[in-house]
Amino acid sequence: MPTQRLTNEIITAAIEGFEAQKQRIDEQIAGLRSILTGGVTETAATPEGTPRKRGKFSDATRLRMREAQQLRWARIKGTNAPSTAVTVPAKAKRQMSEAGRKAIGEATRKRWAAVKAAKENGAAPATKKANRKKAIVKKTAKVTSA
Repeated sequence: MPTQRLTNEIITAAIEGFEAQKQRIDEQIAGLRSILTGGVTETAATPEGTPRKRGKFSDATRLRMREAQQLRWARIKGTNAPSTAVTVPAKAKRQMSEAGRKAIGEATRKRWAAVKAAKENGAAPATKKANRKKAIVKKTAKVTSA
C-alpha cells in the first residue's frame, strides 16, 4: 500500500473543506433553533475573523482620555499642553432632601444617646462587634459545659 505524503496544499484544502462543512452545519442548527423558538437566531459559532464586541466609552469619557494622554505627552516632550482642549462640565452633585437629612440626624442623635447612657451605667455600648463576641462566648461556654 503506497503512503501518501501530506503537503501544505493538501492540509490547507482539507481545512477549508472542514470549515465549509462547519458553516453549513451551523446554518442548519440555526434554522432548527428558529423553528423551535419561532424566531431567527444567530449561528452557533462565530467566524474566526470577526473580533468580539466590547463596550463603548461615552463621548465625554473619550474626551477626558484624549486630554489626559495629550497632557502626558506634553509633559514627556517638555512642551505646553494643547490649547484646543475642551473641558467637560462635571456632573451635578446629588442633593439630599430635607427629610433625609432629618432622618439621618435623628438616628445619629439616638445612637449617641445610647452610647452616653451606656457610659453612665458603666457598661460597654452595644455594638455589632460586642454581639459577635457574646455569641462566641456562649458557644464556647456550651462546649466546655457539655
